Amino acid sequence: MSKTRRALEVLRDEGVESLLRRTALFGRDAAGTGLAAARQRVNRTKYRLSGDETRLMEEDWDALVLLDGCRYDQFERLNTLPGELESRVSLGSTTKEFLRENFVGETHWDTVYVTASPMHRTVEMDDAFHDVVDVWRTDWDEDLQTVPPDAMAAAAIEARERFPEKRLLVHFMQPHYPFIGETGRAIPHSGYERTRRLVETGTGSWDNPRIWSLVWSGEVDEATARQAYDENLELAFPHVERLLDAFDGRTVVTSDHGNLLGEQVAPLDGPRYGHAYGLYVDVLRKVPWLVVEGGGRIRARSEAPAESTTRPSAAVAERLADLGYHQRASDRDAGDSGATRRTREPTDRDPTASR
Repeated sequence: MSKTRRALEVLRDEGVESLLRRTALFGRDAAGTGLAAARQRVNRTKYRLSGDETRLMEEDWDALVLLDGCRYDQFERLNTLPGELESRVSLGSTTKEFLRENFVGETHWDTVYVTASPMHRTVEMDDAFHDVVDVWRTDWDEDLQTVPPDAMAAAAIEARERFPEKRLLVHFMQPHYPFIGETGRAIPHSGYERTRRLVETGTGSWDNPRIWSLVWSGEVDEATARQAYDENLELAFPHVERLLDAFDGRTVVTSDHGNLLGEQVAPLDGPRYGHAYGLYVDVLRKVPWLVVEGGGRIRARSEAPAESTTRPSAAVAERLADLGYHQRASDRDAGDSGATRRTREPTDRDPTASR
């Protein structure tokens, strides 16, 4: 992608402030920016030649839970979930890059994508999955400007009931901002409203400054932002654990990318926060990979997408209630029509075969 095209894309998707910051690579002086650019060229070559980057769909799992924007060291320090933890290298330093590198141009019709993030609607990946459950359309919290983790877990459990012969890719928004714990709610900052509005109307705006801009400018101290960030991950863990209890087979808990929390990416570079597209630094690319073994494996079938509805059956509703999740009336009445897509012969995926 040309630099001009990328600049126009950032301007459209993220606004003038983000474009200006990215143009300077968040650096506070020209020398640091130049060194950072040189370091990135070296790092890009190192990552690409290493062969260590993880392609999600080539890995062996029945359900994969994405915790958006979770650093490996943060997960390792706070984790309360069972399983075997290791680190992996992500294909992206932002959600958009992660989605493009893993799914654009591919079809995985043995998989259903259940997502709290609208970002995939900005990427050309409409034919990638058997079905997409846009939880951000049905369970968006206007006060929080995101999808809370309890609603996301309920949607994932419902999807497992609806699609017993499919792999599930479950995308939580947490710990990505907005920070909805006690510390985060005391800081006026934007949520994910701009991307949602952009997808739904073609134009978007933030209601408040983004948290990392507030830290970078000194309006919010770094320690407070770190605490709010940690709380966001801790809020998600109980709901991820509900999924581990509800799902059979092998479940992986991972992330699409990390976050910079004041690190320098090169000598003389200023402190950086958040995550920019195309950055090759360990704190952004190194993500957790927690493997949890459940009951019997899923024999996933690859089938052409068909029209479906988000309305659950009575059996599904009862199962959700048993697990402690109760559907809202608005959700019971909501429908979601699927689009007609190209077809191919269905095949079976043997979960015992190597991927």
